[in-house]
Amino acid sequence: MAAHRKPRPSPLGRPAARTAATLALASAATATLFEGSGHADPARPERTPAQVRAEVDRLYQEAGAATERYNGAKERADAARTSFDELRDEAARRTERLNTARRSLGAVAAAQYRSGGLDPTVQLALTSDPDQYLERAALAEKAGDRQATTVTAVRRELAALAQLRAESAGRLTALRGHETELRRQKAAVLGKLAAARELLARLTAEERARYEAAVAARSGTATATAATARAGTTAPATRADRASGDRLPVTATTGRASAALAFARAQIGKPYIWGATGPSGYDCSGLTQAAWRAAGVSLPRTTYTQINAGRRVSRSELAPGDLVFFYSGISHVGLYIGGGQMIHAPRPGAPIRIAPIDEMPFAGATRVA
Repeated sequence: MAAHRKPRPSPLGRPAARTAATLALASAATATLFEGSGHADPARPERTPAQVRAEVDRLYQEAGAATERYNGAKERADAARTSFDELRDEAARRTERLNTARRSLGAVAAAQYRSGGLDPTVQLALTSDPDQYLERAALAEKAGDRQATTVTAVRRELAALAQLRAESAGRLTALRGHETELRRQKAAVLGKLAAARELLARLTAEERARYEAAVAARSGTATATAATARAGTTAPATRADRASGDRLPVTATTGRASAALAFARAQIGKPYIWGATGPSGYDCSGLTQAAWRAAGVSLPRTTYTQINAGRRVSRSELAPGDLVFFYSGISHVGLYIGGGQMIHAPRPGAPIRIAPIDEMPFAGATRVA
């Protein structure tokens, strides 16, 4: 009997039920759509404009630190490459000397072969002329001495070449290691800068304008001061006392410091270019290095080596021409000009400018000359 029963119609088969189900599915899809539009990918949560600004600042600071590590790796790679090239040139010179000595030995061997390979003493004994005998004996003795000297020279050059080849292999391994580090640091810089650009691209035009205004405001009167500096003057030469805020006059800067400041002033407005040492653009340590080079002083390439390139001074002792450093990792540097101001290359998108030294965490200062 059960086999002849008609199957019960599905609730969804009825018109009213089908309509209800359709509406339910549409409501669920709509809810999912709106939920998706209101909540971005959990892996990349939406940020407020203020959070974007803070994140961009952090990324630029990290990019600056990575730039200094890149500069250090490049300096080491350049030194390793120079050393390797010098060893290779020396090996080429040694090889030429070795070949000359070998050719000389070959000539002696050929002469002995042509003479029948007789011992020089036996050959001399066969002559019947006593004077000729004595003359040839003296020449043979000299030839023997020269041959012995040539053999010694060949042995010396072979040993030197073996040592040079071993040293060259070591230098080449070091060079490749530095080049690998160089590529890694370059990728780190580019990654930080790309992330910063991506975040800025999420801002509306109005938010972006507010961000740029906030960056400019952080520099205080930088624009006006920069115009004055380009005209050939600087802020009043004062010591900066963070504790009391007092501004006390200092003695005039040295001639070298004045030359470094004059060079830095002339670069105001040029772009920040990471890893650059001029003349079209600079990174922060590239600018200070170039400024002091113009004054006849050679500075190391990176911030963390420049801080040890002179005498450390406290913030209250700052004088125009001093190098001022920022952040706990010593990842940024500027050239102090007095009045609590410095000339520095801030970051990509921000040209070389005058700014207060208070806009970043102060880490120390060094007097170069």
